[in-house]
Amino acid sequence: MSRHPANEPPMSFSEQLRDFLRRNFNWFLAAGLALLLLQDVFGTHGVLAMRRSQKEATEVRKEIDQINEENRQLQERVKALKTDPEAIEHIAREEMGLARPGEYIFKIPPKPGETSPSSSQPAGPPKKP
Repeated sequence: MSRHPANEPPMSFSEQLRDFLRRNFNWFLAAGLALLLLQDVFGTHGVLAMRRSQKEATEVRKEIDQINEENRQLQERVKALKTDPEAIEHIAREEMGLARPGEYIFKIPPKPGETSPSSSQPAGPPKKP
């Protein structure tokens, strides 16, 4: 059963293609727009990727702020160690186990299960009395 009456010549391929495209133009347009929308949302430069990048940038900024604060504290400690005699004395007494002439140092080991303030620091060379 043919769509064309018997007295009309059959359509060429290009005419059939043109007729098919004309009849289905709205469907092709809708499919194209749907694909563009999906690309805009889920694509490599889409909305989701942009939000993920913004979140990563925020985390990096927080990390930079934390490192800057740590750097500032370390710079203050270096300055104190260069200029503050009390800070130098504290290091000499607590970390190096030194004493002033005439002083005696008595080290009492902590009870089992107790933590001492110096045990939270990394282990260094053994302290000398």
